[in-house]
Amino acid sequence: MKIINSIVSWAFKKRIHQIELFLKYPHDVQNEVFKNLLRNGRDTEFGKKYGFSNIISPDDFANRIPVQSYEQLFPYIDRTMKGEKNLLWPSEVKWFAKSSGTTNARSKFIPVTSEALEDCHFKGGKDMLSIYVNNYPNTNLFNGKGLGIGGSHQINEYDPTETSFYGDVSAVIMQNLPVWAQFIRTPSLDLALLDKWEEKIEKMAEVTSRENVTNLSGVPTWTILLIKKVVEITKSNNILEVWPNLEAFFHGAVAFKPYRNLFKELIPKKDMHYMETYNASEGFFGIQDHTQKDELLLMLDYGIYYEFIPVSELESENPRTLTLDQVKKGENYAMLITTNAGLWRYNIGDTIKFTSTAPYRIKISGRTKHFINAFGEEVIIENAETAISYACEHTGSIIDNFTAAPVYFEGNNKGCHEWIIEFSKEPDSLDRFRNLLDETLRNINSDYDAKRYKDMALQAPIVRIAPVGTFYEWMRKKGKLGGQNKVPRLSNNREYIDDVFAIMNSKGEYKSTA
Repeated sequence: MKIINSIVSWAFKKRIHQIELFLKYPHDVQNEVFKNLLRNGRDTEFGKKYGFSNIISPDDFANRIPVQSYEQLFPYIDRTMKGEKNLLWPSEVKWFAKSSGTTNARSKFIPVTSEALEDCHFKGGKDMLSIYVNNYPNTNLFNGKGLGIGGSHQINEYDPTETSFYGDVSAVIMQNLPVWAQFIRTPSLDLALLDKWEEKIEKMAEVTSRENVTNLSGVPTWTILLIKKVVEITKSNNILEVWPNLEAFFHGAVAFKPYRNLFKELIPKKDMHYMETYNASEGFFGIQDHTQKDELLLMLDYGIYYEFIPVSELESENPRTLTLDQVKKGENYAMLITTNAGLWRYNIGDTIKFTSTAPYRIKISGRTKHFINAFGEEVIIENAETAISYACEHTGSIIDNFTAAPVYFEGNNKGCHEWIIEFSKEPDSLDRFRNLLDETLRNINSDYDAKRYKDMALQAPIVRIAPVGTFYEWMRKKGKLGGQNKVPRLSNNREYIDDVFAIMNSKGEYKSTA
């Protein structure tokens, strides 16, 4: 296995030279991507409608094609799912990534073309490993297996030919991985893609506990569940007794900072490496390339052309958009993508901030539809996660999950924010935790601070401790068990939090600052 580790590590390191190319010439690379996408899309129905053949520049592109939401692209996607061809992209679409997202309850189906698989998703996975090997040249990652929690897929019943499929993007990727990649991962595909989530976790824990697992990949919340199950069934003190050679966790989908202390407890290893990625059903966008910084390198040669909308323009009918060379550090932008899966000027729903423009590095700051702005406070996910991490750090607590929403004015009562938090280790003082959460939000968000001034518009937040298993029960009730699903962090209405609160009440007593 040592020989295999050396060969595979050498092969991945070769990609670093190509990464250095787009680091050096980012705008040239993006311009080439832009031209290739237009060339491929000009004879599609969408391309003919908007006159791709006559588009010369990014300005032409932005002026001619409106920003697209999923709802606007849905008629094309729906027809593609029913077997029509050459609507958004010229090549045949055999796979669709199904995503309920965190913005609404309705499923979205994102086309995954062969080009998107090869030049984006697979390339992103390979680059993740390339950067890791480059950062840790003495790695033994490939002496063992990588463990990832996948979703499931099924035949697309909307297609009369029954020759296309849909499922979680993780399942789409796993099903199409090349042979060499299947060789270095665990468990077997039939188990990894099992659709019965609770049965899958049980069986995965049993099978993988007998493997030499050196690395994990997935969403932190579901990875925690699997690690705990492996420790439970093996009657171990910690996971290193089962997987002594575990050295890396590649994570994404939710912010890692609130979970860092929990992972330190679950994996008590000083030189355990954590590496963040930014990928979704729509594509693979960023990779953490620094070992000491949590910013992400924006990957520019994956067949994705980027544009950015200043958050202040989001509600405009025709928002102003910026190209990569026009962005500024520290500004909040909604990200638009045009991709080799036929998503044209698509608003992915994420907001990001640039931490550097030479090279282009970003941090995910939130979701365009996930925030609290009931009283003009404009609290975004980045604010919430910073505040909750600080409160945890200074009260000795560790969270499993959380959600927050406004409590609206009622009669003479003022509004406030309500937080429901499930802890794996509760704070030494819930009141102190609440105060630190509130103070941190006031320090980092001037709008929130203004509304909290002398309790004029907002009173101090309510914090409730959810009984263990509450969020899991909520996800199960919603049919959202699985590695790609996430608890909505913030909402401007009470749809989610009232649902979670009902489950808490059914479980009996709970702690609260109210």
